[in-house]
Amino acid sequence: MEPARLALIRGGTKDGPRSTGSGYLIGPRLVLTARHVLVDRETGETWPKLSVQIGHPAQGPTRTAKAELLWTPPDELDVALLRIDQAMDIPGSVLWGRPAGRAPLPYAGLGYPKAAAVETRDVENLRGTLSPLSGSGRHYVLDQDPAPEPGADGGNAWGGVSGAAVFCGHRLVGVVVQEPAAYGARRLLAVPAHSFVQDAGFLNHLAEHACALSEPTAIGVPAPRAAPGTERTPAERTLEQLLRPLFADPAARTAHARELAGELGYETADYTPTAADLVTLLLAHPRAHAALGQALAARAVDQAFRSCLTAFLTQARVLGRGPFLAPEEFDDLLHLLRGIRDEQSALLPQAARDALPYAALPDCLDRPRIEEHELADAVEALEELPDGEGIPEGSPPVPALLRLVEYVAAAVDGERQHELRAWSKRTADRIGIHGDALAERRMDAARWAERRRNSLVSRVVMELERDGAADGDRYACRILLVRTDGTHRILKSPSSEPKTPREAASALAEAVGAARQEPGGHDHVPWVTVVVDRPGLHLAVDEWESGAPDDLLPPSPIGADYQLSLSCPDLDRLVATRGQDRERRWKKGRTSVVVTEPSCGDRDKLMHLLRTEHRDTARVVLHGPADQRQAWLETCLAYGVPVVLWDRDATGYDDADRLGELAPSDELDGLAERVRVFRSRTAAHPEERRARPSLVWEPEGSYPRTEQLHLRDPWRGTHAS
Repeated sequence: MEPARLALIRGGTKDGPRSTGSGYLIGPRLVLTARHVLVDRETGETWPKLSVQIGHPAQGPTRTAKAELLWTPPDELDVALLRIDQAMDIPGSVLWGRPAGRAPLPYAGLGYPKAAAVETRDVENLRGTLSPLSGSGRHYVLDQDPAPEPGADGGNAWGGVSGAAVFCGHRLVGVVVQEPAAYGARRLLAVPAHSFVQDAGFLNHLAEHACALSEPTAIGVPAPRAAPGTERTPAERTLEQLLRPLFADPAARTAHARELAGELGYETADYTPTAADLVTLLLAHPRAHAALGQALAARAVDQAFRSCLTAFLTQARVLGRGPFLAPEEFDDLLHLLRGIRDEQSALLPQAARDALPYAALPDCLDRPRIEEHELADAVEALEELPDGEGIPEGSPPVPALLRLVEYVAAAVDGERQHELRAWSKRTADRIGIHGDALAERRMDAARWAERRRNSLVSRVVMELERDGAADGDRYACRILLVRTDGTHRILKSPSSEPKTPREAASALAEAVGAARQEPGGHDHVPWVTVVVDRPGLHLAVDEWESGAPDDLLPPSPIGADYQLSLSCPDLDRLVATRGQDRERRWKKGRTSVVVTEPSCGDRDKLMHLLRTEHRDTARVVLHGPADQRQAWLETCLAYGVPVVLWDRDATGYDDADRLGELAPSDELDGLAERVRVFRSRTAAHPEERRARPSLVWEPEGSYPRTEQLHLRDPWRGTHAS
């Protein structure tokens, strides 16, 4: 890593810079950086003005040059090459590398993070550990040694470090692109260099600019050695004592240690480990103790040896020595889960929420679906969750991850169920879980799977609340799945960032898709209820469009795809009798309709109707002056009328015929579907002047109550710039 090659990148317009990032000079006129640093997030276009400052301010004068975007990879990796308008003569060339094996590697880099800024951007020497076993393989996971506090103003603490080059030793191995918000500024993600350096376009540009490209060299780590006896920690001494009864033969201990070091990706040439070296190895790699435990479990021929092994594994976890799965177990589980995710992407998040209702789940399991590249992170996060109580008392408890695996196994059939349960049994046996404890979790899982098969999602509820503090049209959003047995679960956390209408609609479409993946749900499209406050009753939520599902079909309004209605439970808190009135109207007045006409006059006359001859009526069709609609609507809802239909664009009684196509006074049970079909036709013929129907439909029975929506403050993004 050469400080003189450090780049500070600014993008913006003629009015000034709008984006800041980092980069690295890989040739006299070529700068490597992250693609998103160069893009206006609002338009998706490259900033019209790009400038690059080359050099480390503390190491001598820096030079500034204008720049242009030269190359981005065709597969949308978040990397880019800039060409600057003047050559920088810096001796030497860039060497490229690729981490090999499974052993964590120290890494370093230079960048301009927001957290290091005072009046101007200062340089930060990034350093920490790159663990090849973390993440999905699409990104390197960089665990930071010095990590700032999360941004107090809502921005990312590492904002500005995107584009920084990542070095292991003297070789460039990646480019920083993201700061995962869930890790509180302690972790960064980097695009691996080997994923783009062989791209034909990249190679051509390097050749045009006379830049040599060395083949990325595999980078390994020598097996760790023990420190002198006086420098060893209490944890090291404790583990060495626990290992002694497991290795009566020193030669066997040495052989196991060499084999373990090789399996974990360390270089083992001339490695003849002592007992202290083995302990150092166990403390150096997050999965070392689990891998050793797996190897020793095969030798556990008597109860005494197994007891010693269980004591060792338990103490290793007490000392916080990383996850409990051995590398082979981890890889086998990922393989099984990938196959299940490909067919049922909603199953793993649902099973996690139901198996671990009180656990702090990772973000990827708090959404309706999980992506393949998120599986490794999910498993690692679940390994860290605390265990429950052991059965029988005093035995090791069943880890949270094994509980989840049992739930997933119960929800699938055939060979996949057999393989998952076999994996769970092998792992439980190795870490000393009592058979009765695992059997109890398996019975819990079987009961859950049976309930899941017999209880469809009847309604998807999206709670919305406008965020007055956010720029533009944004909403706090929480999504619940309500089942036919009356139970519900929350899919979207209220602490997530405020969403645009398109983002909220996309989240809703994702939730409906997840519900349809459940057993028996393929041919069933659940009703969508949008819960709003009083001002939200006039939101045109049915016209919100989700993102296009693919490149062939354009996006469509969610009101055209689903039976969608509004609900306003806020009024229950203002009118104490509203719930009772609503239930009475549902029971007695399903066939009765009030259609407001000029004879209704004003709000007082409408109130009189709803108190007397239409005391039990369940449906009101609102026509009339637009300036009175809000008052009339709230009057109907306050008196417990569960179904109210009106035209948002109507200006008066003369527009009443525009709702005629809906047959608003016909069969009540078919009204929501008639509204959906009408909205679909409207979307197909936007040139026609048609009604814009809004439908309030308060569900029968109790409504699932959740805590009040609160937006997370500050709002954090994901990019490190």
